[in-house]
Amino acid sequence: METMTRRRKRRKRPLRLLAAVLVLAVFAVVLVTVLRSLLPAAQREEPDPHAGQVYVNDGANMVWLTPHENFTVNPLRRWQFITLDGQPHYLGSEYTVRRGIDLSVFQKNVDWQRAAADGVEFAIARLGYRGYGKGALQPDEQVFSHLDGAHAAGIDVGVYFFSQALTAEEGREEAEYVLAQLNGRKLEMPVYFDWEPIASADSRTNGYDYANLTDSAVAFCQTIEAAGYRAGVYINRQQGYYHYDLSRLAEYSLWVADYNAYPDFYYRFDMWQYTANGQLDGIDIQVDMNLLFVPREN
Repeated sequence: METMTRRRKRRKRPLRLLAAVLVLAVFAVVLVTVLRSLLPAAQREEPDPHAGQVYVNDGANMVWLTPHENFTVNPLRRWQFITLDGQPHYLGSEYTVRRGIDLSVFQKNVDWQRAAADGVEFAIARLGYRGYGKGALQPDEQVFSHLDGAHAAGIDVGVYFFSQALTAEEGREEAEYVLAQLNGRKLEMPVYFDWEPIASADSRTNGYDYANLTDSAVAFCQTIEAAGYRAGVYINRQQGYYHYDLSRLAEYSLWVADYNAYPDFYYRFDMWQYTANGQLDGIDIQVDMNLLFVPREN
């Protein structure tokens, strides 16, 4: 009887030991959990909610965006932009930087020789526009005067069309209108598609959800390039980040409007419109001014 009691006691010892080990393990897990909760957030191994995203200024706020995989990032270095005499300059050696203007019927009296002497190397003239109400296509009354005058002063030229297209078909119609107006005229610069909303009670773009905007731009650009001209699209940061599918515009020139000391746009572009309030010799009112970045050959 005594022997059996001893055997039972011996059997209980391993069970008690196992229970003690389990209690210690649970205590250790609880202790680690508590300690981890006390660590600063930076020291915790938690998933990054913005992995694969970029933090950008969209023109109104700083936001996280998922970048396009098939579109080149802006290679310009912001610290190489400086301002001299009120004008931005880029010091990077990888580009030849040219200064130019864009203008329309509102700049009627232009002395192109004086403008050229004041540093204007190219001019983008508005060729026409689609009415924001009924949508009729209209010419810019000064376009050919601007093109001829600029050429005579040795200034390279291009054109833009102020679009209000709502569909790809209307984008193509606008391009065909541009081509008919140009009638084979020589351009050194691209033909740009410039779509902007109009804040008016009778604007045809009221309530537009931008679903067809990229289709309109692509249809315009394809039609222009099929005729032998280069094509491009004029955008601002909001349009570039939210309204256009830039991956479909990678083969066209991008012209970015960004009125700051440097162009703070995440993706690559060719031309930067840096002010709408430029002042130049030869033009008696304010004018849009631009820098064109031409890659230098190695």
